Amino acid sequence: MSFPPFLCFFFLSFLPLSTPLPSSPYLSPTILPQNYQKMVKNFKIYTYTPPETLSFDSKAESLFYSSLIHSNFITQNPEEANLFFIPFAFNADVSIRTAGFVVWDYRRDFVYWNRTLGTDHFFLSCSGVGHGSDRNVVELKKNSVQVSCFPTTPGLFIPHKDVSLPPLANVHAPAQGLSSKSSSYLGYVRYNWVKDSSLVEQLLADPEILVDSEPSDQLTYEERLVGSKFCLFEYGPEISAIGEAMSFGCVPVVITDRPIQDMPLMDVLTWQRIAVFVGTSGGAKEIKRVLGRVVVEEYGDMRESAVVASKHFVWNQTPQPYDAFHMVMYQLWLRRHTIRYAEREWA
Repeated sequence: MSFPPFLCFFFLSFLPLSTPLPSSPYLSPTILPQNYQKMVKNFKIYTYTPPETLSFDSKAESLFYSSLIHSNFITQNPEEANLFFIPFAFNADVSIRTAGFVVWDYRRDFVYWNRTLGTDHFFLSCSGVGHGSDRNVVELKKNSVQVSCFPTTPGLFIPHKDVSLPPLANVHAPAQGLSSKSSSYLGYVRYNWVKDSSLVEQLLADPEILVDSEPSDQLTYEERLVGSKFCLFEYGPEISAIGEAMSFGCVPVVITDRPIQDMPLMDVLTWQRIAVFVGTSGGAKEIKRVLGRVVVEEYGDMRESAVVASKHFVWNQTPQPYDAFHMVMYQLWLRRHTIRYAEREWA
């Protein structure tokens, strides 16, 4: 399988050199293409029989599920599987008790859960499964990989094992890519991207920052993405548009006062090379100071990295190499190594 052009440019740039390597959005630019090919060739998923009706909370979940069950990753032989998929919609209205019963059914009817206490299993839950004292829920929550929507529900995402789905984009930059642009604005805030009223007032007073006072149509939105150096998001539900901003070359600015551990593709991308993270304590003045420094020191590299990384946020009805579906699968593949316990009887 050949690499897409946008990856070839970066990966060819990262062959061993005597000079410092240029900027890249990837954590391991030389290892990723090699591991990806191994994943495509060797990764196998066994899925239990799904219920007659299976309805997920989000379109991203539905696309992932449909792509998975129609992919070459699926095996009918559980003994050759690297991971096991639980085909159950753990939606927000599913009780902890019901979640426990789901796990108990698999524990009772199959040997695979008990071999690893669920560490080689994964499931979809847009909002995340809550905590409970039932042993089955504890193992599901603590051991199995939860694939959630981004941004995830606070307290229901475990960073070292769980995975967040790249958000589904409503708009995409032209397929032929973006040329060098002359930006009209330093920053752009779409309607509702920043909800802190005090911060919004400060940003409105700055002539270099464009702040929407009402929802804009798609054409206007795209023009403002193209015409701005940075797109400002307050961490929360509206940050799901981050992939759209990246694809148009608008470097994301994530406004938050706490560490963010659920960014999509955390095992693949170096987010500090793609986005700017800034707190709220200094207000618009501090945000402006940080952006001014970035413009001088690293904006060109960050914009290029953001555009390249955005290719991995694209969901396709028929999955394509290195798209959102395959990069989520790649993160699951990285989690395939588990400890298997000796079989025993469980009460």
